[in-house]
Order: sequence, then C-alpha cells, then structure tokens
Amino acid sequence: MASPTPVASQQHNHEQCIETALTQARAYCSEQGLRLTPQREQIFRLIWQSHKPLGAYTLMDMLSAESTRRIAPPTIYRALDFLLEHQLIHRIHSLNAFVGCTHPDQQHGNNFMICEDCGIAIEFSAEQQNDNMTKIAKQLGFKMKTQSIEVVGLCQLCSEAGSKGRETGGQHDQ
Repeated sequence: MASPTPVASQQHNHEQCIETALTQARAYCSEQGLRLTPQREQIFRLIWQSHKPLGAYTLMDMLSAESTRRIAPPTIYRALDFLLEHQLIHRIHSLNAFVGCTHPDQQHGNNFMICEDCGIAIEFSAEQQNDNMTKIAKQLGFKMKTQSIEVVGLCQLCSEAGSKGRETGGQHDQ
C-alpha cells in the first residue's frame, strides 16, 4: 500500500497527498469490513487538508461552514473515535488535536515533530525508542496502551526562513 509523503515540511503535491490518504482509508475500511461513512470521510478529508493538527471544535466549525446546519460535538467525536480506533488518524496529546496517519497499515507509535512557527506536525518513525519503551514498560510490569513522542521546534522551511517565517505567520507551501 502506497503511503503519502511522510515529511510534511517537504514541498509536495498536497492534493495528491490527500487523495492517497483517502484511497488508503477507503481500502483499509473495505478490507476490514468497516463503514467509512460520508461524515467520517468528510472529517478525514478535513484533517488531511493540511499537515496542521486540528482540534475537534475547529473541525466542527469547518463542517458547519460547509453545511446548512450546525454540526453537534458528539457527531465530531464519534467520527474522531472511529478514525482513531482504526489508526487512520493520530491524536497529538499536547495540542488536543488530530492529524492524519501517514501509514495506517502498520502498527506504530505516535511520533511527531511539531513546528512551533507554522504549526505543521511531521510524523516520524522511532522504532528503537518505541522498542525501548516497550521493554521498560514490561520490566516495570506496566501494561502500555499507547505511546507518543512529541518534539517541538522548527520545521526545515521555517528554520531556513528564519525571521521570514515569523513575519508571514509561518505560512509556506505544504
């Protein structure tokens, strides 16, 4: 299964990135006998719209703007719960926000580099750290449910732009 570009700070065809993620999600749901309802798909697409983590209330506002009626919080949370349960998205705990998963077909931890300037979240693999955490948890008799690494700093483009990124509000081509 093809994965979307895993590094959000690299310039890429973002529309293709969204379509690849959506194709993956549809295929996964079909293989697993799951229903990717129009509402779930719409929320999934909004999450993939940028590589910036989005909170539930931001998603609710975005959906309401696209609809003739106000979308209620339980509707959003049910869709987010489904997408999280099936690892199609990740929760970034420190931001209480959600971002698309770049490889939902593989078991992995939630590992992100979060740009404090432009706000993107870059998913990365940290297998050795994840394995070490699992070993430590086992030694301590701790039953680990999930693990997450969140690193805050500057993405490559914001770092290279220096003060230019701050002057433009961290806006760059995603």
